[in-house]
Amino acid sequence: MPVAKKSDKRVKKEAYWVRLQVTANKYKNVMFVDANNVSSAQIGKIRFHLRAIGAVMIMGKNTLMKASLTAGNTAPVETDEDYAERKDTWVENKNIPIILDNLNGNTNLIFTNGDLSEVKTILDEQVRPSPAKPGMIAPSDVTIPAGATGLDPKQTSFFQTLQIQTKIVKAQIEIVKAQKVIETGVKIDSTQAALLDKLKIYPFSYKMKCTKVIQDGNLFDAAVLSLSVESILAKFQNGISNAASLSLGAGYATSASAPHSLLNGFKNLLAVSISSGYSFPQAEAFLSAAKNAKTAGAASGAAA
Repeated sequence: MPVAKKSDKRVKKEAYWVRLQVTANKYKNVMFVDANNVSSAQIGKIRFHLRAIGAVMIMGKNTLMKASLTAGNTAPVETDEDYAERKDTWVENKNIPIILDNLNGNTNLIFTNGDLSEVKTILDEQVRPSPAKPGMIAPSDVTIPAGATGLDPKQTSFFQTLQIQTKIVKAQIEIVKAQKVIETGVKIDSTQAALLDKLKIYPFSYKMKCTKVIQDGNLFDAAVLSLSVESILAKFQNGISNAASLSLGAGYATSASAPHSLLNGFKNLLAVSISSGYSFPQAEAFLSAAKNAKTAGAASGAAA
């Protein structure tokens, strides 16, 4: 009996199935991205730049992606058709369960073995301006600036509807005072959208947003990608300072408070030495240095 030829759709689906499994096992870092309102042109440019840094973006239906990843991360058994191919190479991927738990909505995956911050930089660079459309929820406030609009006096009705104060200057409408016409989270109506379109104001922008990342088998919020080495060190130093203050206040010695306790003890000994006239080597060294510093300061002042 002749074997039925697979359709092109079936061939593509099987190729996608295998490609996703291979990619998930090849890369250790994963980024979840939201592709809502992102154009195909943006996606094409993002793919191009991702290839340059060795990263791969895979898009598809969640049901198909979950089925492929689940099958690829399931240990092979003798009854499987591909048992002979997988029995010697299969290794459990700890990233797969995390991906399955967070693969919801219009979410795409970007895989990389490099720095996730570089991937985020590429996403942030591909921004598409967008006009205000009736019925959409405004992602940000929109304010119309004061000044000439270039519109003729016959179109004052738009401004009157939105209660925007205008005047006629040199046969065109001029806005007297800047006014907010759209607020964040409010549905845009047809009048607002039409006016912004006439003024050629495209207030919104869309880009592929990173929501979560998997790095070294751990799931993090995308906010961690905005942390620099300097900000991390500043937070660490602030935490050490708080711990030292708490230890000193409670009178309980810790490694954070020990340097401060030793310094305070030396200050007390130095004060006693100065007051009583009793000297010890460390006090003498300190007083000598203080005297020399004073002299050096006076000399530099005179020279100035």
